[in-house]
Amino acid sequence: IHAAKKQGQVIEVEWQKSLTYIAETKLAHFVQVDFSATPYNQVGKDKVFFPHIVVDFDLKTAIRKGLVKTLVLDRRKELATLELDFKAERDENGNVIGLSEGQRVMLRAGLEKLRMLEVAFIRVSLAKKKYPKMLIVCEDTEVVPFVHEFLLTEGLGEEDVMEIHSDRKGEVSVAEWQAIKNRLFHLDSHEQPRVVISVLMLREGFDVNNICVIVPLRSSQSGILLEQTIGRGLRLMWREPEFQDEKEENRRRLFKEKTNPKNYFDILSIVEHPAFLTFYEELMNEGLIGTDDQDSKTGENATGNIITVGLRAGYEKYDFRFPLIVREAEEIMSHPEIKPENLAALEWPTLAQLKKMVGQGETFISEEATQGTRFGDYHIQSGVMSATSYNDYIARLVNRVSIMFREPVSKKSHALAKTKYPLLQINLAVFAGVIDNYNRHYLFHEEFQPFVDENWRVLLVEHVANHIIKELAVAVLKMQETAVLDTSEVLYRNVSEVTQLRIREDFALDTAKTIYEKTAYPSNKGGLEKSFIEFADRCASVQALVKLFPYAHNFIRLRYLKDDGLAAHYYPDFLVRCTNGQVYMVETKADDQFAHLNIQRKHASALYWIDNVNKLPPEKRDQATWNYVLLGEAFFEDWKKRGATVEEILEFAKLRPKKMNGRML
Repeated sequence: IHAAKKQGQVIEVEWQKSLTYIAETKLAHFVQVDFSATPYNQVGKDKVFFPHIVVDFDLKTAIRKGLVKTLVLDRRKELATLELDFKAERDENGNVIGLSEGQRVMLRAGLEKLRMLEVAFIRVSLAKKKYPKMLIVCEDTEVVPFVHEFLLTEGLGEEDVMEIHSDRKGEVSVAEWQAIKNRLFHLDSHEQPRVVISVLMLREGFDVNNICVIVPLRSSQSGILLEQTIGRGLRLMWREPEFQDEKEENRRRLFKEKTNPKNYFDILSIVEHPAFLTFYEELMNEGLIGTDDQDSKTGENATGNIITVGLRAGYEKYDFRFPLIVREAEEIMSHPEIKPENLAALEWPTLAQLKKMVGQGETFISEEATQGTRFGDYHIQSGVMSATSYNDYIARLVNRVSIMFREPVSKKSHALAKTKYPLLQINLAVFAGVIDNYNRHYLFHEEFQPFVDENWRVLLVEHVANHIIKELAVAVLKMQETAVLDTSEVLYRNVSEVTQLRIREDFALDTAKTIYEKTAYPSNKGGLEKSFIEFADRCASVQALVKLFPYAHNFIRLRYLKDDGLAAHYYPDFLVRCTNGQVYMVETKADDQFAHLNIQRKHASALYWIDNVNKLPPEKRDQATWNYVLLGEAFFEDWKKRGATVEEILEFAKLRPKKMNGRML
């Protein structure tokens, strides 16, 4: 029982060796009694229970009596949308090179739940120091730095994240290691860290009460491993008697009424991991775990009646190849230059006004501009505003502006070969120099000395920081706009690479001209998309169509610059191929959304991409001409009633590329 297996040999764990030594002289007078949360060994998929169990006070009883947290499986709409790879990306030698999309999805889901809990608990946390925490369990120590870096890019600070795994003992001194463990075991009393990343600490003591969210990134399908992971968060956080009625109400709703919890007091949310589906089902069948499919922002049910649809027989006839233009692997690109003198100066407020405002101790909003992400728009403070020095501020600006442009182009849905084709390489040191030069000589209509009288602090004002970010992001994005050459290498991604979709059955249509067995449409304000799908599937002028889902077909996307200067991704709604040999990238929009500035920017980006693709030789675009269509509801319904075909509607509504200032802007 108390043994570990290393390199094929079974050896006793250290503490068991000590007990065995004590027992040697006591013979029959020695009795060893153990307490175990997992009284079994995992043999394949089977549990082999210990032969001499004296008392079995199981987890189900403990949960029903409210002695430990109530387990809830966080089945979120984002995780139920598609099949993703949930293992870390590795190179041909097995070395970890990054997080998979599935792991990023799980981490973002966990962060969203954590933030929701932090807001929900604030009224009692201040007085009673209740700070919810998230535990991330990685597959091995190589993954930890990538998780740490990802959390920082999602808005967490260094003090918000803590790594704790046994392998670190060799990297730090004994005193430092004890300080790390001491910080961990006093986690409940402090607002930071908010997230703990763990690898090999599951079998060691972990006396923390405030773990409320667990993200199991480990890909092992061992049930005992997941039970040990869950065990790290079972200790009660809300022990005060005034919360007992509310917690009892939760248990009644989860286990008797089979509905979502009413509140999150002593709820342990486990972000769903596909590798453990069998284990989750076993827990649910035993009444050990409930499910929570509420949206973390609104509390609304976001999963509905989920089904999985696959590729239909003969799907190849309806498939699409999406071209991605990349540079030749050997091509040495020219070095476009960002000239600070070409960036716009800040017109208001003046430097004198800013210095006066800061001197009076004005408090400025530190929350940065909204960044679009996989789960919608989050308000994320990237850390720019919390800089502690001018050099720190420059470094944070460099990271903030460049991060969206570092993401590479992918050749495959897995393994990627992605370091070969970066979207845009940015020399960060040179970029930092450009920012410094701009700040000193061109940001204001006068020279700016950041180190005199701590003048650099005026740059922390949100309006100033946003202006700098916007000007720099526009300049960087313009660097991407280079000519398309006949020698340009074109990669192709098939829509059919996404072999399965999870969709809501109540909002799905049986269609004949798409690669999938059913086609889904939005449950909220999806009337136009539903009408378009039904009409296009019946129309003889349509050869194939596909509804695109950003969470699944995330390789079919275009970059654009939002009004606030931040780079973001744009995902079209449909691809349609007609009998005239044209392929249409279609976006459906309500008529009242046409004038929105960010919509205009998306369209400019799409037209720029269309123009570049159509400049390629015909054989590099499958002999097809690509078009972009913005389809309004009133126009579509009117032409449909007049008897127009889909081909006629799309041909008339397509936007024509034109010369624009900045083109993508």
